[in-house]
Amino acid sequence: MKALVSILVLVITGCGSKESQQKPSYYTSVEVQTILEDSISIRAIEIIGNDVAFAANNGVYGLYNSKTGGWRNNVQKYDTIIPEFRAVASTSTDFLMLSVGNPALLYKTGEKGSMELVYKEEDEKVFYDAMAFWNDKEGIAMGDPTNDCLSVIITRDGGNSWKKISCDNFPKSEEGEAAFAASNSNIAIKGNNVWLLSGGMKSRIFHSEDRGVIWKVYDTPLLQGAPTSGGYSMDFYDEKNGIIVGGDYTKPDENTKNKAITADGGKTWTLISNGKDPGYKSSVRYVPGKEGKEIIAIGFTGIHYTKDAGMSWDKLSSEAFFTIRFLNDSVAYGAGKNRIARLKFNRE
Repeated sequence: MKALVSILVLVITGCGSKESQQKPSYYTSVEVQTILEDSISIRAIEIIGNDVAFAANNGVYGLYNSKTGGWRNNVQKYDTIIPEFRAVASTSTDFLMLSVGNPALLYKTGEKGSMELVYKEEDEKVFYDAMAFWNDKEGIAMGDPTNDCLSVIITRDGGNSWKKISCDNFPKSEEGEAAFAASNSNIAIKGNNVWLLSGGMKSRIFHSEDRGVIWKVYDTPLLQGAPTSGGYSMDFYDEKNGIIVGGDYTKPDENTKNKAITADGGKTWTLISNGKDPGYKSSVRYVPGKEGKEIIAIGFTGIHYTKDAGMSWDKLSSEAFFTIRFLNDSVAYGAGKNRIARLKFNRE
């Protein structure tokens, strides 16, 4: 366990590549190399340096060493409870993982060679969906409402303690509004900004420009009105340009009102490729260093790619995944049912 903890506290390093000065090249195919196979469902992964960490159901969590190709995995229990983790995050010194369901359990790498419980919340309605950090000290996690608003907890001390925002200081939820713990990507952070994405009977964007102090809420044009509909994933390329995807996972082929972009920091959204593929997607990410034009969207229906900011999409693979994170502009990690894979995107 000590070895795992020492690896999990690696400093995150940048891996971006310089823009080519030649004629632009675009993705034409993807090579999928499975690096972990296990009977678990993995919806939350985090790039740490050149490696990838995860936490999943059955209490399983671990880290892949890209140099050796080996894994260090462990199981986290709480008394007789075996948690299901669907949210992870990291700072330059710690790895954190948050469970869904009651009780909510948030762990971080500790000083004693084991994961330490830093937050616990007991409520029959508790269900946390995603987690992210602005910097080494300040982080945020979001979940379904337990009272009149989304559950939002914030740390200002590197994850050692967390405080839940009062509904007096957060926009009220509408009936049936919640969120989806599909890919740990209901939260996006750029600079001091943070955006939260809800779904279900109502799909909206909650935005703060001051790291979670003051909040505003904006409507989206996404499909909504059913418990399984709405926004599932979000990413921002910069403080102005972002994308949301989703749909209804029970109707994965439906491709209307399931993709939208913003150019004003999330205040207004415009549907893209409406009535055209792809249909339902659970995770979306901008390709690093490509000026917000190239985007990958994944789900259990395969991997789709756009080179024109979502106006048109190509299907690169039928391989199924729940979530994706980029290492650089040609390599990403994808996770899903029973596996994690290294994705090598090829250009021409």
